[in-house]
Amino acid sequence: ITFLFPTILIDWLIDYLSIYLFSFRDPQSLDPPEVSNAKLQYAGWGPKGQQLIFIFENNIYYCAHVGKQAIRVVSTGKEGVIYNGLSDWLYEEEILKTHIAHWWSPDGTRLAYATINDSRVPIMELPTYTGSIYPTVKPYHYPKAGCENPSISLHVIGLNGPTHDLEMMPPDDPRMREYYITMVKWATSTKVAVNWLSRAQNVSILTLCDATTGVCTKKHEDESEAWLHRQNEEPVFSKDGRKFFFVRAIPQGGQGKFYHITVSSSQPNSSNDNIQSITSGDWDVTKILSYDEKLGVCTLSAGLTARCLCSSSASTVGTFNRQCLSCDLVENCTYFSASFSHSADFFLLKCEGKPGHGRPAPRCWAGEAAAVGAYLPVQILKPATFTDTAHYPLLLVVDGTPGSQSVAEKFEVTWETVLVSSHGAVVVKCDGRGSGFQGTKLLHEVGRRLGSLEEKDQMEAVRMMLKEQYVDKTRVAVFGKDYGGYLSTYILPAKGENQGQVFTCGSALSPITDFKLYASAFSERYLGLHGLDNRAYEMTKVAPRVSGLEDQQFLIIHATADEKIHFQHTAELITQLIKGKANYSLQIYPDESHYFHSASLHQHLYRSIINFFVECFRIQDKLPTATAKEEEEED
Repeated sequence: ITFLFPTILIDWLIDYLSIYLFSFRDPQSLDPPEVSNAKLQYAGWGPKGQQLIFIFENNIYYCAHVGKQAIRVVSTGKEGVIYNGLSDWLYEEEILKTHIAHWWSPDGTRLAYATINDSRVPIMELPTYTGSIYPTVKPYHYPKAGCENPSISLHVIGLNGPTHDLEMMPPDDPRMREYYITMVKWATSTKVAVNWLSRAQNVSILTLCDATTGVCTKKHEDESEAWLHRQNEEPVFSKDGRKFFFVRAIPQGGQGKFYHITVSSSQPNSSNDNIQSITSGDWDVTKILSYDEKLGVCTLSAGLTARCLCSSSASTVGTFNRQCLSCDLVENCTYFSASFSHSADFFLLKCEGKPGHGRPAPRCWAGEAAAVGAYLPVQILKPATFTDTAHYPLLLVVDGTPGSQSVAEKFEVTWETVLVSSHGAVVVKCDGRGSGFQGTKLLHEVGRRLGSLEEKDQMEAVRMMLKEQYVDKTRVAVFGKDYGGYLSTYILPAKGENQGQVFTCGSALSPITDFKLYASAFSERYLGLHGLDNRAYEMTKVAPRVSGLEDQQFLIIHATADEKIHFQHTAELITQLIKGKANYSLQIYPDESHYFHSASLHQHLYRSIINFFVECFRIQDKLPTATAKEEEEED
């Protein structure tokens, strides 16, 4: 028995280590001789036998079986510049959402891999302040809005016999002058599906590429006046690859477009595919889970705040009939996830919407907040000992990256539940315009005007809560992180109906404050290509809004080596806060990255946030505003 034991860290900014094979015999090092003292970036088994690939210095090595000499099959890599089989920063964070950028064919005879070239992408430098007399910097390529993007190409290499590298040809379309590759999946041992997305992210072309010739045939094209959502989801193929299922936005009357399953079938002796939808309605399919060819049934996950496991006939003949497989299986559970066996004969069903261990948990209420032409999902967390006669502080938590979901019937324990359970607060969340799983009409409303509509919807949820007798109107706060940090900063100065301050305090963790300073793929998706029309970028800045924070407590938290949302965002924000004489506090984490890899740092972070809100919510005698200003003048 042989064990692969790589000491691998998936954070691309951290040095990688060596790889060893452990068996009942002595361990065998796989470090290739030409890369002494190299950094291991990846190692993984293939689909057949003991196949193994590993990546050093952005070059790919292949080992047919343990004990055989590894060969270098891709040698064009350049550390920090040209990536083979791995994502650069932008692709890992915003496009593929994984550090892996290679894909085995089902029979293990071929390997598809992406080559990502960062040579023209501007360099960002992350400072390291501790550990040496002089601070050092770590450079890496980071494309901001309007700047040069990485280029990408997709290749296939044969692993049996002499290595032959073949590039898959991108669509010949003027709209694809610059493009992303958002999805790659093998359909058969010789056919690979590839999704190409324009840089503006409003045109996508799904192709099926021949791995023996490099020729790619268009199977489906999508276009949007706003942006295309859910572009990295994989289709589900039949065994022969002639039929595949994918999710796309389909018009559903006056409700706009919703995401439903479409089947594409190749016809014998015909160059045209038959494309038809097999689900419909004003609800979203959240994921295609499996396709059972014997039964002709497609299994899917669907729901708004809940998630049910459903089956649907894969036939395009007759009426659509959705059958719920998870309903009534577990009492009081409405949120499920599932994992299917390769044959689709069996699946694991997991209930994720029910508290465990019999412990008292915050009580969760679901409701709706009225907005312009829509009713939006709201979730309210109350202490287990809640009574209508008491008065509770209120915390609004915003985390609304476009297309995401904050309100779900899913059980989880976070620092927010600690604030509710241990400190007697009420927490409210609202999925406003721009949130996911409610159709594209609601999703696309925030296009080119981030912040303004979300503020209206979140404030509508707060106004709804302030009508409740149990909410203490003098103790109201807001929190958000990342894009939610942008929203919490944007919302904090909001005025009530009497033009008074709504929020007593607020906090932002790693806030985005200016989208032209943020990643190109993210900013350009929602605000358009920077340089063509910059008005949307100017209108979304938070700096002009923070001048009126004199009377509110504001906690900003940011790591100085944040590789995703640079500390530059907070530096720009603080400059404006100082000009506006704002009452703010800053908590920094020296040399820490965006994701806080240390458990002790996570604990410190959550403790800092909880302590800030506990202090903000503490009932205390306050000086009249006039007296406070007089004392300030005397000083």
